[in-house]
Amino acid sequence: MKNLILIAVFLTGFFTTAQTNNSEEGITITVTVNKIKNNDGKVLFALYTENTFMKTKPIQATGSTIENNKVKVTFTNVPKGEYAITCVHDENDNGRMDFEDNGMPKEDYGMSNNPMSYGPPEFGSSKFTVKDKDLTLNIVL
Repeated sequence: MKNLILIAVFLTGFFTTAQTNNSEEGITITVTVNKIKNNDGKVLFALYTENTFMKTKPIQATGSTIENNKVKVTFTNVPKGEYAITCVHDENDNGRMDFEDNGMPKEDYGMSNNPMSYGPPEFGSSKFTVKDKDLTLNIVL
């Protein structure tokens, strides 16, 4: 049950409006998801710090339609620091992750660093560091 609650909190970031980042010129993070099982719906992304991860809305959020089983999004003006990105393939385009009656996710999801986890997402295994140059990440669903 604890895992279900944590996954639900993880997903609430996708339903909220992203906060704007007022920092001066920051780093750009480009995220690609390949080999998506179909082109239905969208893929929703959220950028978190350790303090916001699964606790509040993300510091930035975005989504994109899927073309040729691939999605690419960009987070801009990201200040130096440690972050994690989560994403979900919202196949039915209802703005949220859907679950089976037993609490298991119906839709694919992934995190930065592609940790192999059977429980809720964790910041530690998903975190990466933004330093002084743009980043390119690939997430596997």
